[in-house]
Amino acid sequence: DEIVETLQGAPDSTDTELGGYVRCQISEIRELQAADCRRQTVISELLRLDHRRSTETSESRTALQGQLTALQGQVIALQAQVATLQGQQGLARDSTHPEPPEEAGGSA
Repeated sequence: DEIVETLQGAPDSTDTELGGYVRCQISEIRELQAADCRRQTVISELLRLDHRRSTETSESRTALQGQLTALQGQVIALQAQVATLQGQQGLARDSTHPEPPEEAGGSA
């Protein structure tokens, strides 16, 4: 509508001037469309990269959780081994340091 009003408001315009104006507008529209296309390409690439990063982050998180679970299992197993060794050391200490036998009959 604005273009039509501009053209109608130019009483001394010739067909050549109008043609030049229209060609200029068409050229500007094509430039804007090309710029928009480039922006859309950049946006698509950014979205693709963000999706890939998100997927990699999720996979890394899952892998780390698996490793953490495995390490927790190893800690529990080591704690059990420590308890077993401590129990064995306690038994060994008891057998190397026996209680002195109590004397029968008491003191006189």
